Amino acid sequence: MTTPFEQAQQDVQTLSKKPGNDTLLKLYALYKQGSVGDVTGSRPGRFDFVGGAKYDAWAALKGMNVEEAQAEYVALVETLKARG
Repeated sequence: MTTPFEQAQQDVQTLSKKPGNDTLLKLYALYKQGSVGDVTGSRPGRFDFVGGAKYDAWAALKGMNVEEAQAEYVALVETLKARG
């Protein structure tokens, strides 16, 4: 049985339009928070701009519980699917 979170992970791969960078970062952060929990490790070096942005987006969700992050991820994917 596929959970809504797992289904949303599959659905996000089939979106007709690629979301903007801010939305992609939010998806990444919610996915990581929903699957791993709070951010771990140290922030990537200053020349790893993408890695730093991903780390910062995930770190911003610190303290959010896994279930809440999964629910927000599913809701965001559903919104993106509705936009076409």
